[in-house]
Amino acid sequence: MSSSVGLLVRLEAKSGKEKDLAEFLKAALDLVAEEPDTSTWYAIRINANQFGIYDTFPHEEGRKAHLAGKVAKALGAKADELLSSPPEIQPVEVLAFK
Repeated sequence: MSSSVGLLVRLEAKSGKEKDLAEFLKAALDLVAEEPDTSTWYAIRINANQFGIYDTFPHEEGRKAHLAGKVAKALGAKADELLSSPPEIQPVEVLAFK
């Protein structure tokens, strides 16, 4: 599946919630697997309390579906508990990939 658009999401864990956020992101992979238009999905740790998600989609409709999907809803429900600030969601254009 080719990818033309993506999302870069930065997440900052509340102090003491770093492990919980990491576990949440690992568990979210099962929800993402149910999304037919998510080409790739990476959950990453940037440093001790900063995390990220990078995902790609074949088209804008797939990206919009993901933003309205189960992972987004689950993160929204846990945001006050896990995050020190709202997620920074940046839409991106995929220029090249292998």
